[in-house]
Amino acid sequence: MFKNLYRCLSLVVLSLALIAPAVQAQTVKLAVTDLVGLEELQREFGAFRDTLSKASGFDIEFLPVTNRTAAVEALRFKQVDFVLTGPAEYVVMQNRADARVVVGFSRPDYFALIVTLAESGIASVSDLVGKQVAMGSVGSTSRHLGPIQVLADGGISPMEDLDIVHTKVPILWESLKKGDAAAVGMNHTEFRRLRQQELEKGGLQPGAFRVIARGRDLPNDLLMAGSHVDQAVIDRMRDAFVNHSDDLINAIVNGGGTDVDKYTGMRFISNIKDSDYNYVRSMYSTIGFPEYSDFVGD
Repeated sequence: MFKNLYRCLSLVVLSLALIAPAVQAQTVKLAVTDLVGLEELQREFGAFRDTLSKASGFDIEFLPVTNRTAAVEALRFKQVDFVLTGPAEYVVMQNRADARVVVGFSRPDYFALIVTLAESGIASVSDLVGKQVAMGSVGSTSRHLGPIQVLADGGISPMEDLDIVHTKVPILWESLKKGDAAAVGMNHTEFRRLRQQELEKGGLQPGAFRVIARGRDLPNDLLMAGSHVDQAVIDRMRDAFVNHSDDLINAIVNGGGTDVDKYTGMRFISNIKDSDYNYVRSMYSTIGFPEYSDFVGD
């Protein structure tokens, strides 16, 4: 009798298993503001996405965005759930989309520089008045807004006292070497990399360049969540960063991307305060956008 009962119970359990729907992981969508196109997202952050999916239990899908404005609009209209973005983007996103911070990406040596040629005779920011200064893309935290604030902190009015041009980093570097620009603004990681490349190809020696001003360390990059995302989902995502920190960092730095120098040596930070980004808000005021409600350059 017990054998028949056991057989019947086994058949019932098997039947329920066959008819029960498969439990699927919840899908969330992730965008990265400084990368355009799915191919670039896969190359730079594919390994990170896969590791975060495993750590969080979510099925994470990339959502390519054409620019920063598209990213914030996607957050507002619930087309994307999480956005990895920089400090300059944060203040606009927080203003326009009421986005919430999940975790900060603390990058070492993340600050802006003003660089000249050592033989130029330029020794201070005030020596640049009336001269041309080259910077990176408009709206970039460390290639535009940061250098602008460094110049303002040095006691000049950069928007009035200088001839500022914007171009790609390799081009502005060449313009400095040729003397077309009296100085360039960039971040420390790029400066160190470009200076090393010069050395390796037999170009100018490190002593040929002079840093005449540097800014304070910039605030962290951030993973932001849209206001529509359930708090339990945010907490679970944050827990994944806390509990699998080393795996996630390794996935970014060693995941096969080409632009990982800036994340080498990074840590995840959870105690982020909105006031940490007042320095960035001052940058927007310096360039004449005190409302920081729109992305400059988009």
